[in-house]
Amino acid sequence: MKTIVGLLYGGKSAEHEVSLSTARAVIGALDFDRYEVHPIFITSQGQWRKGDILTAPVASIEQLQFDGEEKPNDISSFLTGDVKYDVVMPLLHGTNGEDGTVQGLLEVLNIPYVGNGVLASSAGMDKVVMKQLFEIAGLPQVPYENFLRADWERNEGQIVEACEQKLGWPMFVKPANLGSSVGISKASNVQELTEAVNYALQFDRKIVVEQGVVAREIETGVLGYNDPKVSVAGEIIPVTDFYDYDSKYKDGNTVLQIPANIDADMYAQLEEMAIKAFKVLDCSGLVRADFFVTANNDIFINEVNTMPGFTPFSMFPLMWQQSGVSYTALIDRLIELAIERHTEKQQLQYTQN
Repeated sequence: MKTIVGLLYGGKSAEHEVSLSTARAVIGALDFDRYEVHPIFITSQGQWRKGDILTAPVASIEQLQFDGEEKPNDISSFLTGDVKYDVVMPLLHGTNGEDGTVQGLLEVLNIPYVGNGVLASSAGMDKVVMKQLFEIAGLPQVPYENFLRADWERNEGQIVEACEQKLGWPMFVKPANLGSSVGISKASNVQELTEAVNYALQFDRKIVVEQGVVAREIETGVLGYNDPKVSVAGEIIPVTDFYDYDSKYKDGNTVLQIPANIDADMYAQLEEMAIKAFKVLDCSGLVRADFFVTANNDIFINEVNTMPGFTPFSMFPLMWQQSGVSYTALIDRLIELAIERHTEKQQLQYTQN
């Protein structure tokens, strides 16, 4: 009997196109002799559409986008209708997918799903909440400021002054609830800071401004549930000023050095910090942990990504490939972990009798 897998991808998010690329790559790696694959496409307007069962990889992203009448759907029927899914893979990046919303739906429907749960997904999506939890856990981070759109509209001058006093130039301005470097800008003066904030506010009402640091960008992949394991480390060497959206998903000319040129002691520190971050957020399945390493070998955790990309340029699968886990084996393991977590959860008692 094949395992029946539902693939959720697309989504109402600024990272919609990234999700489509991830879906195509994952479909290309699935073992169709082992899995019965059901594609479920979510349009950029949030409409859900089912496609025919896939029996082979798709030739283009366009084949994953299904036409249909634009009207409200009963979303739960896509997951609880004629097909009983053994597991669902939410290949969704950003808001309305990676942030715990879809995970909550799958929890309510009691369907096993790949990746992180509601808490880890939502906390990992919100950079401010994530940073606050890391701070409580004692994980070193670069200094930062955060504020809401309403704060900026009322007190723009005070916020700029606070950033100048607490942080040094350059600064990096980010929407709190997006990934894939969407909406991120580097600011080297007050005018650029103001422009960067106004740009980031197009994507989120909550903004993070971080101290720029001269450092190497080192990443590790974490895979597991109760006993997480860490991949070899990889280093991003961007050709552009920083590792932006185009570097990640379009031009493909950023240098990814895997494994990174670090010694055993530094790797041990990264491994310990990655697992600590994984456990602090109560993660499961997969996480990519991103770090800054200075010339003095000071290590700062930048963030974790609870649904890292699986595109041809993505670090997570490449790091695990260098760790001896092929792309196909990685997907198999993620599905196994999803079922393991769901099985454990079924053992919980929900009444006092």
